[in-house]
Amino acid sequence: MPQKRCVLLLSGGLDSATLLALATSEGYLVHALSFRYGQRHATELKAAEKIARHYQVVQHVTAEIDLRVFGGSALTSDIPVPRRRDLDTAEIPVTYVPARNTIFLSYALALAETRGATDIFIGVNALDYSGYPDCRPEFIEAFEKVANLATRAGVEGKVGEPAIRIRTPLIGLTKAEIIRLGKSLGVDYAMTTSCYDPSPAGEACGECDACALRLRGFAEAGLSDPAPYVASENVASSSPT
Repeated sequence: MPQKRCVLLLSGGLDSATLLALATSEGYLVHALSFRYGQRHATELKAAEKIARHYQVVQHVTAEIDLRVFGGSALTSDIPVPRRRDLDTAEIPVTYVPARNTIFLSYALALAETRGATDIFIGVNALDYSGYPDCRPEFIEAFEKVANLATRAGVEGKVGEPAIRIRTPLIGLTKAEIIRLGKSLGVDYAMTTSCYDPSPAGEACGECDACALRLRGFAEAGLSDPAPYVASENVASSSPT
């Protein structure tokens, strides 16, 4: 019986590395998809390459698109990345990239059709996240409907069964639970990077939303974060005692 194939969005961060370990453990042949989209934290792509090699994916595609032409985000323009922000606020932060997950999933859908993959994995999370609207279950459900309406696979598939499934196994987990899951699967988080505003050497700032969520997750999991940080005092308060 042939192995099932999937397309997996691989950013190089903690969540997507955990997702890749999970998909691999479930026996998928993985086509990993990363994006160089004009992000200021493009150092994540080096991490994605390392992670993809480690898990021996059958293909790793890095798509080149430039979301800087639209701007509107601290990740794709000259807007400063917020630091030490209140993570519990309901406000959508300026690090939100307009329509990013819609664009990424559209590319993943095209790759899935051409590779005969029925599943698309994306590491969105609706608990410990920065409030992005395209990380919510409602968005994922809506996109899956679009995927099955807009593709040959969807039109020619079995009646009543989605030909394309958007898989979000991390969506209901806290960051600590994601880290514990990854550790149970043997994920080496030293390979990953999460920072929105890393140093030229790739060290994490320790103060942006992504760093704060990551550090809080490791602390709640009772583990130390192996990622390098610019200033040790930024991680001291979030490290397990």
